[in-house]
Parts: sequence; C-alpha cells; structure tokens
Amino acid sequence: MRPQVSVQEADFDVGAEIAALSAGRPEVGAVASFVGLVRDVNDGSGVRAMTLEHYPGMTERSLTDIIEQAKRRWSVLGMRVIHRYGRLEPTDRIVFVGVASSHRGDAFAACEFIMDYLKTRAPFWKREETPEGARWVDAREADDSAAARWAEDGTGDAVDESWEEVEQRR
Repeated sequence: MRPQVSVQEADFDVGAEIAALSAGRPEVGAVASFVGLVRDVNDGSGVRAMTLEHYPGMTERSLTDIIEQAKRRWSVLGMRVIHRYGRLEPTDRIVFVGVASSHRGDAFAACEFIMDYLKTRAPFWKREETPEGARWVDAREADDSAAARWAEDGTGDAVDESWEEVEQRR
C-alpha cells in the first residue's frame, strides 16, 4: 500500500495518483484533486526558479496530522499528499492533494481544507530566484485567512463539523 504522504524531490504522475485513489474501490463516487505549480511571476517580479526546503521528519508528521484532521471532519475513503522540495522552475509541479470519497462534497471540502492547512502549517521554506536576486517568500495573509475559516474558535485548529455546516458558513 502506498503512503498517504510523500515529500520528495522527484516529479509525480498526476493521472497515476488520481487513478490509485479509486482503483478497485467501487465505493468511491468522487475524487477531488489539486495540483500546485510554480508560477513565473510573484508579487510583480519575474520568477526564474523556486527552491523549496523542508525539515525531514517534521514535514511528514505535519502533513500526516493535516490528513488525520481531514479524516475526522469528512467521510473520506482515501487521501494522498505529495509535496516536492529542491529547485523547481516555472510550470513544474510542486504539490498534489487527492481525496477519494463516496460523495463529491466531502471530497472537495477535504481537499480544500488540506491545501489551506498545508499552505500555513507545513514546515516548508521557499526562496525565489528573480531578476533582482534571490528572496525568501513570506506567508500570505490570504493563506492564513483561508485556513482560519475552517475553525469556529478562531485558532485555525480543526473543529469537527459536517461538510454541510462548512458550506452554510461560506
């Protein structure tokens, strides 16, 4: 059985990852996925490359914790998170999040939750190479706001609730 979380330098096959979430599983009625790519522009500057660094062991534990929180909140049948590190160029894939469920609502919500939490809680550091030189990328306020909306208590910690309750708050 493949791991739910991989932190790797190598690229990944999106089609194979999506297929693996539902292969031989007739109870799966939906697979939602997200693929993040390196952009060629950020904050008004051209981006030639991005180098992602991480803390081995801690990063995998953090991503596993995020998946476990999603499992407690939604009815999911399978999940997969792949995050790359190292030097990446524009159009390179950075991250894959895939969620299988019986129903699309749970799959979509869990996928979005995982990505929102990954952006704000996973220990990755990004350095961009621009025409002006290298710069470290700070967390975005929009990412913090996206993660905070999942919590009723304002801490950003997961609060158990149904997909319908999350949708009503939107």
